[in-house]
Amino acid sequence: QVQLVESGGGLVQAGGSLRLSCAASGRTFNIYDIAWFRQAPGKEREFVARITWSGGSTSYADSVKGRFTLSRDNAKNTVSLQMNSLKPEDTAVYYCAAAVTLALRRPESYDYWGQGTQVTVSS
Repeated sequence: QVQLVESGGGLVQAGGSLRLSCAASGRTFNIYDIAWFRQAPGKEREFVARITWSGGSTSYADSVKGRFTLSRDNAKNTVSLQMNSLKPEDTAVYYCAAAVTLALRRPESYDYWGQGTQVTVSS
């Protein structure tokens, strides 16, 4: 089992920044991919960014590319999402997810999920 705990959400004005963190514990050696997804009210859950647990290769949704940066702290088993130049359309609950096999951008391929953290961007 893998446990994921997100932190760092909050309320920010458009153009501002937030940093989300996802702390992984348990059988972290099983993790292959770790990703952030988000879900706004009335919308489907969508991919935001992904990093491979071992090699640190990253990929981003087009809507956040150039504004969001994903990084990993090996010593702390933590993945962080730095979000800059935030827009009102970034408002959503952000979820951290982990997969034990190659999962890419498919939420149904992720095995473990955090509880989510709310990000609200005011205009």
